[in-house]
Amino acid sequence: MTYSETACNYKGNMILLFGVDNNWNIGYKGDLLIKISEDLKRFKKLTTGNIIIMGRKTFESLPGKKALPGRINIVMTTNEDYSAENVIVVHSAEDLLKKLQELNPDHDMENYLIGGGNICRTLMPYCTKGYITKIYKTFEKADTTMPNLDEDDTWEVEKTSEMRTQDDVEYQYVNYIRVNK
Repeated sequence: MTYSETACNYKGNMILLFGVDNNWNIGYKGDLLIKISEDLKRFKKLTTGNIIIMGRKTFESLPGKKALPGRINIVMTTNEDYSAENVIVVHSAEDLLKKLQELNPDHDMENYLIGGGNICRTLMPYCTKGYITKIYKTFEKADTTMPNLDEDDTWEVEKTSEMRTQDDVEYQYVNYIRVNK
């Protein structure tokens, strides 16, 4: 089976897992816009025992530039020479889909796309769910965005949590699903 056939035949799904501000900004200088302790706990709970997919810049923003424990860490980069300890490196969407098929043939693990913006846009066609933490604030310093799911008619809200607050910042968990239109 060729890479293209694998990509077309991949039946798993990817889940967008991001925190966004009012403008769907997700980061600044390789870091989160804000660290919300409950959201970080939720991230760990969701991703532990599963697969996380990220770009090189996102990986290098992790504490100590090290793979997150208890998860399969996949880094997608165009740098053919890139390597990191305890990380699987892929260089294209096709390579990623092939690797996911090898690692998760029975789809018993979730595949979480955790950053950054370029990888999000590249892999969005393969995503079927989005677990978005909406942070009801506009950050002046932001340099990374993701597509606004509220403005995309192929996505709809499946579930929302109650409003939460940390340090006078309100946020809410909003789960999206991709719909066929």
